[in-house]
Amino acid sequence: MNPDAQRPSTWVKHRKPLCDGCFSGCCTLPVEASATDLIRLGWIVEEEAAESLKAVSKKLLKQRLIQAYSQKSQLFVLAQKANDDCLHLDKNRLCTVYEKRPEVCRKFPSIGPRPGWCPARKKSSTTLR
Repeated sequence: MNPDAQRPSTWVKHRKPLCDGCFSGCCTLPVEASATDLIRLGWIVEEEAAESLKAVSKKLLKQRLIQAYSQKSQLFVLAQKANDDCLHLDKNRLCTVYEKRPEVCRKFPSIGPRPGWCPARKKSSTTLR
């Protein structure tokens, strides 16, 4: 059975170098990002974050860069493509903002729906879009 990114019970125990040649299933999960992450991505500047995160959320919703914002947690949920891929995943399923990626992406799979496990599956011609 292949791991399903939306069903953590199907995931495999993470081990290095598991990511080599992976189809990037983790990049189909919703990404929660902080204001610091958005600054690192270059979407906002520090002054905007300090002034009003609610205003930032309205701006980023309009630009379709986020799909939600929680005032309580002060976290933004990044927008996804129609196929649930991250906005920053290219046609080869590689991250186009790897050096600037959000903290949750940097720490995966140490954190996430099933810490220490991932939806690893090798790339194939059918998984490339």
